Amino acid sequence: MSFSHPISRVAIGAIALAAALLRAPFPAVAQTQAPLGELVDRTALRVCADPNDLPFSNDKGEGFENKIAELMAQRLGVPLQYTWFPQSVGFVRNTLRANRCDLIMGVVAADELVQNTNPYYRSAYVLVHRADEGDRFGSLDSPLMQTARIGIVAGTPVADLLVRKNLMAQARPYQLLVDTRLEQPARQMIEDLAKGDLDVALLWGPIAGYWIRKQATPLTLVPLTSDPRTGLRLDFRISMGIRPNEPLWKHDVNTLIRELKPEIQKILLDYGVPLLDEQGRLITAGAGEGAASPVAEPAGYRMDNYRAPVPATLEGATVLTTQTLRTLIEERHPVLVDVLPKARKPRDRAADQLWIEPERDDIPGSVWLPNVGYGELSAEFALYFRTELERLTGGDKTKPIVFYCDAHCWMSWNAAKRAVTELGYTQVYWYPEGVDGWKKAGLEVARAQEVPMPDFVQ
Repeated sequence: MSFSHPISRVAIGAIALAAALLRAPFPAVAQTQAPLGELVDRTALRVCADPNDLPFSNDKGEGFENKIAELMAQRLGVPLQYTWFPQSVGFVRNTLRANRCDLIMGVVAADELVQNTNPYYRSAYVLVHRADEGDRFGSLDSPLMQTARIGIVAGTPVADLLVRKNLMAQARPYQLLVDTRLEQPARQMIEDLAKGDLDVALLWGPIAGYWIRKQATPLTLVPLTSDPRTGLRLDFRISMGIRPNEPLWKHDVNTLIRELKPEIQKILLDYGVPLLDEQGRLITAGAGEGAASPVAEPAGYRMDNYRAPVPATLEGATVLTTQTLRTLIEERHPVLVDVLPKARKPRDRAADQLWIEPERDDIPGSVWLPNVGYGELSAEFALYFRTELERLTGGDKTKPIVFYCDAHCWMSWNAAKRAVTELGYTQVYWYPEGVDGWKKAGLEVARAQEVPMPDFVQ
């Protein structure tokens, strides 16, 4: 028996049949304290997941939570290991709490059965209708709803919404608790809508966004908004779940969520997840959209928020893919420059205070020029950047130079632009996928060869 629709990803004892759905909030319960001390296995990323729960996860690695877990394991440099268990009563007890794994990929923020990380996306329940109906069924306030056939998964927040709008007589309920190896009610609802057995489907956005793309009939998705006047909640922030009393692991996971935010968002958008920003505005409309809006080149340099989606172009430079970079390396032996920022040991740090120099893996043959990709450089850093490029190229402005850092890193864009516009290099290349793309292609990396910053740079 598994929960096929999101309210909570954890079933909780006596309230399981009433409210403990897996991917949205449920009534608070007392949190059992875990023993002090962290139990995380640092030799692998151990994930608890359902083996048959698309679009979230399956044992073939086809869900978006599978893809996010793969991304995290890659960044950690460890293998990914799964503990498979149906998302049902006992899921947390038999996986995370039994120390068989260390991370649940998707739980509603404020889920009290686990310790929550920071949220990594926000989505909402949605209304789905056939595109050829125009906006006739685009709102629950439409007069047509009084005679419409409305599909819902019983026990979810949208059922309460129909009650408040006096539309429960129009509801066509789909089963909440099912064996997902045999039944997928949300998928069936979307298929019934596509073939005309329903006029409207109301369900959790990530599920809707995924299955509407599988239909031959065009379908339109409309997010439903929460009503603060009534307290009816229809949008939720989704976090990851870990055991209580593991602050170091929580810090590490939160760091991964922050650093991988652009890549995680791209995965979610690729799966049709309707995402909401902090103001509750739709980032993607879901139906028929596969990626975020293109990012335009700014007129000048990027000045802040350097970890964000980047443009597809850079005026005056050539943008490289992993394959074209490999070809360039084989044929023209360019200068490879990594510009990832790096903290320096403070001058006033006592000799007996521990300081561990950051380490970095790079594309083999690269040099690491830290901190030269900011939107504005001090005179000292500008001199450091200029003199090191002159040394690396032998003063030849036509020598090909490739700039990169990590994926979605504006610093590499800034550095390449600066080499073109300020320093006059004519063969500048930009590799936006960075070390992440290189590793993703299964290519070898080498320990970064840092060019030390001179003493005047602090």
